[in-house]
Amino acid sequence: MPLNDATLEPTAQLRSVGLRVTAPRVAVLTAVAAQPHSDADEVAAVVRSRIGSVSTQAVYDVLRACVGAGLLRRIEPAGSSALYESRTGDNHHHLVCRVCTTVVDVDCVVGRSPCLEPSESHGFVVEEAEIVFWGLCSDCAPSVDAQDSGIAHSATSAPSAIPSHTASNDARRVSPSVGNHSST
Repeated sequence: MPLNDATLEPTAQLRSVGLRVTAPRVAVLTAVAAQPHSDADEVAAVVRSRIGSVSTQAVYDVLRACVGAGLLRRIEPAGSSALYESRTGDNHHHLVCRVCTTVVDVDCVVGRSPCLEPSESHGFVVEEAEIVFWGLCSDCAPSVDAQDSGIAHSATSAPSAIPSHTASNDARRVSPSVGNHSST
């Protein structure tokens, strides 16, 4: 998978991997760069606001082509639609808040990390390890502590009220799922 040079304009990114430059492709790359961890519907809404009418299927096709070419990365936190980001070519991971579902990038551990290598490969050639850390963001932790003295409640049941910071926060939200969270 080629390293995505985020400093390149979308037209140069497309050309660098041999994809034809089209308005929907440029708009999709621009939308994902501006709003990382967006799902296809969110990307489609931004694309439509920039270039007008475009089908949802066309957006899915562009996303698939860009993921295949290494320009975008598709992640799938448990309980979420697929999310797209333009940070590719490294093996970073994600933090997801169980309450407001904010998704944040976190760099991979530097150096040897035995937990990122399987104890037995079973014949697989491992290309990457995808880790999702689940917990409470700094905005939600105080409100959960006020409702419940521990995080067990938030980890096993949907919150009754989402903190007010979630409406204005630019980070991506995923649908909170009840119970097991494992993995984008």
